[in-house]
Amino acid sequence: MRSFMDQDFMLNNETAKHLFHDYAEQLPIIDYHCHISPKEIYEDRRYNNISEVWLGGRCDDGTYFGDHYKWRLMRSNGVPEEKVTGGADPYDKFLEFAGALEMAIGNPMYHWSNMELHKYFGITEPLSTKNAKEIWDRTSDLLRNDPDLSVRGIIRKSNVKYIGTTDDPVDSLEWHEKLSATSDQGFEVCPSFRPDKAVNIRKAGFAAYIWKLAAVVGKEKLTSADEVIDALYERIDYFKAHGCKASDHGLDYVPFRESTAEEVNKVFRKAMAGEEVTQVEAEEYQTAVILSLARKYHKENIVMEIHYSCTRDNNKKMFRLEGPDTGFDMIAKSQCYDQLAEFMSKLDETDELPRTIVFSLDAADFNQLASLIGCFQGDDVPGKIQLGAAWWFLDSKDGMEAQMKSLANLGLLGNFVGMLTDSRSFLSYTRHDYFRRIACNLIGGWVENGEYPNDEESLKKIVSGISYTNAERYFSLK
Repeated sequence: MRSFMDQDFMLNNETAKHLFHDYAEQLPIIDYHCHISPKEIYEDRRYNNISEVWLGGRCDDGTYFGDHYKWRLMRSNGVPEEKVTGGADPYDKFLEFAGALEMAIGNPMYHWSNMELHKYFGITEPLSTKNAKEIWDRTSDLLRNDPDLSVRGIIRKSNVKYIGTTDDPVDSLEWHEKLSATSDQGFEVCPSFRPDKAVNIRKAGFAAYIWKLAAVVGKEKLTSADEVIDALYERIDYFKAHGCKASDHGLDYVPFRESTAEEVNKVFRKAMAGEEVTQVEAEEYQTAVILSLARKYHKENIVMEIHYSCTRDNNKKMFRLEGPDTGFDMIAKSQCYDQLAEFMSKLDETDELPRTIVFSLDAADFNQLASLIGCFQGDDVPGKIQLGAAWWFLDSKDGMEAQMKSLANLGLLGNFVGMLTDSRSFLSYTRHDYFRRIACNLIGGWVENGEYPNDEESLKKIVSGISYTNAERYFSLK
């Protein structure tokens, strides 16, 4: 029997061990999509205890910060909400999480949490209710006193070279400005453009958001979809001036329904007047806006990320109590392949298709998407159109292997830009280590089965590319 999570964790053949330890393990991290706070990076926040890092709490504006993966685990173990996102004592919350984690056999959260304890705190014994107090005391002491466990210290300790945060078009980017003026950080933090609130015309708060967008570009109001697009273009220019290299669109599904400018502006005016907008009308508006943004991304050499197949805020009672992004979302079935193909084809006709990464939350989409991206590749960068990494509910061993196998079967796995944390926690960089181990094990297995030659130069190039260099090239970080 193998020891739990030893140095060869997830590496089940000799080639995998060689590829990981000699090539992948020491490479820097490019975390091109996450939800961590640039303010906390600039202020070099220190945490008082592990509960603050892992489970978070309520912000001054009433929203939550913390890891909704962990909150879901605790709720599944019958933990009262007061000890999940409520005001309970931080140690009591941690103890409840430790109890839930013991039950999480087969869940990647079990691995992630114990990998974080090992990497950042030197704790090799798995967390349980039996040792929770001992681990609480040790981690609390280190978080308060170890110079390597401030926020910036954690980033440096993790060998992170680039962080792409997720930022709203109306954001001032003041913390990014301050970070860019800070010397000798050892890593780069750049904003990513997330215009969902300007796109989601049927969702609550759309009109109020458009007023905010107008104000930030110095307008009294925006009277048409054309003016919304112009305002977003202005904000893209502002983001690019602050180092933006990527955009992100979180969609329920990918719409494509072309219409005239007159009809699109009519739909916009309905929404601003508080009138009901139909799904067809919404798709007309969304198509016009997203196509226009994609053209701008292409012009400005900004990567377009598209995340879809998620149904959000399913528990209406809890949504009313706690708001969005608190752990009540689920995988959706979104039959939008034809629309996505039409979207890409429309842009490709005029050579305005940007580098694009498409993520689906439904593993059943992997083969469809892997075949789709092969229709729209280009010569500006290898793997111009990417099948995004296994994401959110899929970033498990099974999910990662399924995504990579689909890409290998139907495209070029060697050009894959690799992993992202998509996280709100500064300790989540071990997910890159987890991914690299799984990738090396998969590739090593193919080599040892005689399915790929034991060619050292080629294997080094493939593993180093998936782990780091492909993303460095794709996001123009050199």
